[in-house]
Amino acid sequence: MTPHLVHGALAGAAGTTALNATTYLDMIARGRPSSSTPHDTVKRIAELIGVSSAGDEAKREARLSGMGALLGVAVGVGTGAVLGVAQAGKWTRSPRATLSAWVLATLAGNAPMIGLRVTDPRRWRALDWAADVVPHAAYAVVVSLALERLDDRSHRKT
Repeated sequence: MTPHLVHGALAGAAGTTALNATTYLDMIARGRPSSSTPHDTVKRIAELIGVSSAGDEAKREARLSGMGALLGVAVGVGTGAVLGVAQAGKWTRSPRATLSAWVLATLAGNAPMIGLRVTDPRRWRALDWAADVVPHAAYAVVVSLALERLDDRSHRKT
């Protein structure tokens, strides 16, 4: 693995933590329930490929929720890895890098759900948009800062 890929995955993990923390703070502030879209996405994928989880209905639903959460972590870490590789081309260190990270994270997180018809952004209210935009922005800022910091540290050692 290249250092940029590893750095990107680490930055993606940090960004995913920021995204989740921002989401949980929003849930606390507004008293809103968690989103069912990760669960619904995994459920839709399972239906499409003809796979079902073992156990009674409660256990199947719990497994789908767990898989939805893990899918979100995988997308966040994977998106960070892609951004880390992009760093190899001196992509970081600009406001455009953070904006690009936000766009990529938003697309990576939402495109599958939109494509699977789990959600339709055309029907989102302003608060729904804020609940999506703000956490993805937190992800982008943290990933960009982490990549810069990791890049600085690796250059000091050489």
